[in-house]
Formats: sequence, C-alpha cells, structure tokens
Amino acid sequence: MPIEHDPTLVALSLLVAIQASYVGLNLALRVSQAFALNRRLLIAGAALSFAVGIWAMHFVGMLAARLPVSVDYVVLPTLLSFLVCVLVVGIAVYLATLRSQRLLFIAATVMGLGIASMHYIGMQALHASAHMMHNPVYVLASVLIAVVASGLALWLAFASETRPPLLVCATVLGCAISGMHYTAMAGLTLHPIVGVPPSGTPAISGDLLAVIVSVVAFLVSGVFMLALVPDQREAAADAVILSDAGEQLSVVAAEPAALEKATPVSVPPIPDHPPQPLSEPRAYETTLPVEKYRGSKTILVADIFSVHANAHYTYVFNGREDIFCPLSISEIIVRLPPDMFFRVHRSYIVNIERVARLKRAGDGGVADLDSPVRRSVPVSRGRLSQLREKLTAYLQSKEN
Repeated sequence: MPIEHDPTLVALSLLVAIQASYVGLNLALRVSQAFALNRRLLIAGAALSFAVGIWAMHFVGMLAARLPVSVDYVVLPTLLSFLVCVLVVGIAVYLATLRSQRLLFIAATVMGLGIASMHYIGMQALHASAHMMHNPVYVLASVLIAVVASGLALWLAFASETRPPLLVCATVLGCAISGMHYTAMAGLTLHPIVGVPPSGTPAISGDLLAVIVSVVAFLVSGVFMLALVPDQREAAADAVILSDAGEQLSVVAAEPAALEKATPVSVPPIPDHPPQPLSEPRAYETTLPVEKYRGSKTILVADIFSVHANAHYTYVFNGREDIFCPLSISEIIVRLPPDMFFRVHRSYIVNIERVARLKRAGDGGVADLDSPVRRSVPVSRGRLSQLREKLTAYLQSKEN
C-alpha cells in the first residue's frame, strides 16, 4: 500500500533542511577568507551543520510517514548514517571552498552521493520491523536529484558571477535534500515480517519527537553561527591602513609607529625576489603553467590576483576560482615581476594592483582583494609595513 505523509511534518522537514543549508553555506563561504585554525573550524562547523540538518530532515521525514507497520528503529544504522553524512559532506564542503570548476563538480557528486548514502543506510534501521523493497527507478531518480540539485546550489553559492541571495542557494540545497528523501520513499514497498509481534505504545509521540529533533537541529546550527561567524561590529572597528573610495584607492592614517612596534625583530625573512645585477635586467614571465584553465595550460600573469600554497600544492586565484599550478610558491615568486607581486606570507603571494583594502588583524594584517569572488589574504606581521609601503608607492604612481 502507498506510504502517506503528514503534510505538517513534511513542511517542517523541508524547513530544517533549508535552515541547515543556509548556515552550512554561510560558514563554507567564509572558509576562503579564514586562515590556519579558524579555516579548519569553519570547515568542521559547516560539515557538522550540514550533517545535523540533513540527518534531522530525514529523521523528521521518516516520522512524517504513516507506515503500514509498527516500526522499531535500530540505533546502529541510525548512528552510522549520521557519521557517514558528516564525513562525506565535510569532504564536499572542503572541495567546494577551493572554488575550482572541476572540483566543484566533484563536490556536487560527493555531496549528492553522501545525502543518498545517509538515507539508504538509515533505512536499514527498519529492517527488524519490515522487509523493504526499493524500486530501482526511484533509487536512481533520488540519487540524480541529490547530485544535480546539490551541484546547482554549490554553483550558485561558489561559482556564479552574479550570486543570488544566500537564502536562494540554501533553498535549492534544502530541496535537494528533501527531494531525494521523498523520491526514495515513493519507491519504497514495505512487507511486514511474519511472526514479529507489534511494538508497544511509544513513550513519546512521533509528532512531539519530530518537533524536538527539529529544535535541536536549529539550536546546533545557531551555536555554529554564533561561535564561528565574526562580529561585524568588531570587524568594522579594525584599523584600516588602506581603503578604497569609489574608483580611487586613498591612503588612510596608518599609524607607522604602531606598525613598527608590531614587527618583531626575531621574525625570519621570507624569501623574495633575489637581487639582480643592474647590468643584467631580468625578463620576468608573462604566463604561468596551470592545469585546465579555460582550455589553456597557462594563465596570464596580469590575470593573477593571488597565489596560495596549501601543503604540497599551489593554487593560483584568478578572481573567481583557484587553479592548480605545478610550480612551488618559491618557484612562482622568482618568475613574477617584483613591482607587481609581493610575497606577504610564507604561503601567500598577492598582486599589489588587486588589493582593495589592507587592515590590521591581531599582530599581522589582512589584504582584501578587489575580485568578483570575495577573497582575503593574510599578511605576516614581518611584511605588513613593507606591503603598506609598496601599496602607497603604487597609489602615488597611479595619481601621477
């Protein structure tokens, strides 16, 4: 017999999925602007927020189903489905934050398969109460819905040149989560197991349990938002060293004495361009080798906003996405013109012409890039004053 659903709980499950998607995407979009421990915390927070919301949506969706048999949910598959969801969604979030078109496709596939895997693993919690038969057509349709809709949501959030409001992206992803679940349920057939006595009256009603699970999911997401999203008032209060005003960048009071005081003598110098003999001017590269960049294997130096070394890999940021570069960051810096590029951190190079704002952050600084996709680059405290001098010289040259 067909499985019917309580429309109120169906709406509640969709709301849980959208809310978790909003928080997860909000945190994931901040990863590219974070560094070190904060970056890892944001990825973990986004993954856990997504996983809790996805798991809660499926749990509420199961409580919304009016099953023809009495069901006792087995704990182990239910817990395993949540753990699988955390791991797989965490991988998808990390890949999406790299803002590569190729990796974004992989992230959508991983996230869609993670949502589907969580559902079908969780359905094994019913195996002691009923024999389940899944229609292969509906199984395939549910997986495709999860992958395609997840891909659309991630593309809108991370790759679209005109990104819609975050709520729209979260709604698309929430529909992917819910659509996958209810499509899979439409293809489910349950057969009672002969000889299994009906379960007793549950200690708590399904409707009340659904409300409790939903409230817990909302609270978990709220905690991640409050803990990991920075206070905008504190961010605005940071001293700005260089700021943009309309089309022109203007120099703001930088408090040189404070900057000099914040630069410790013990900081080892970061290797920069080696000095060249005056009689032998060096010809710097006009392109860098990359992998799969708009059908080309090179990128123009003028199109580079920043360079980021992540472990053993190096990525070039072109304003919209990170592109893998086979060279190390030390090899890259010697190929770039020093009047245009500056190594601001042992793991970062920045294009001076692309810096929109420079501000202090703790002992060091942060350079905000003037790019279509918002991106910030850390500046080590030993290089903050040098970058400020280069930016000031660049602004003065533009005025002249």
